[in-house]
Amino acid sequence: MRRSLVLLLAAVALSGCTSGEGTAVDVNNGGEFRFVAGTTAGEVIPVAERASAPEFTGTLLGGAEFSSTDLAGDVAVLNFWGSWCAPCRVETPEFQEVYTEVADSGVQFLGLNVKDQEQFAQAFVDSKGITFPSLFDPKGEVALAFRDYPASAIPSTIVLDRESRVAAVYTGEVRQDDLRTVLAELTGEA
Repeated sequence: MRRSLVLLLAAVALSGCTSGEGTAVDVNNGGEFRFVAGTTAGEVIPVAERASAPEFTGTLLGGAEFSSTDLAGDVAVLNFWGSWCAPCRVETPEFQEVYTEVADSGVQFLGLNVKDQEQFAQAFVDSKGITFPSLFDPKGEVALAFRDYPASAIPSTIVLDRESRVAAVYTGEVRQDDLRTVLAELTGEA
């Protein structure tokens, strides 16, 4: 009886953590639960409403050190992914295509590999031909740094403007056309 009660309570707790499309539960803001909506397809947050992204550092797959200050001055696409994530298997190669198109126009891509083992993450990157860097972040510490944005859902994508401010947030898989629309708008900003 006690075991059944524990299982029932666990199921109720887990079901309460799910969210609908376009929203996520933010549990990293001082222990408070609140819903934070992502931007809709192709939508950019107005300049006056953008907040600065937190700074972070870490180690890239392959061992090089990385600092978010390396993104300053460019538009940056931060994609939170895992080799175990089915939508990531579709999205990441599509991001590679967009990255190839825009790499010479002041746009950087950074993958943030979470809740993974390094050898699986590296094998995924190698097998998919991904050339943009990925930070190995198995504990999801960078997602925690973005506490005001729904970066803990995998996949999630945060797009920063040239001033390192959050300009778009996506929970779930991002279509190439939506990403291209946002990048065109942000690279066109003065």
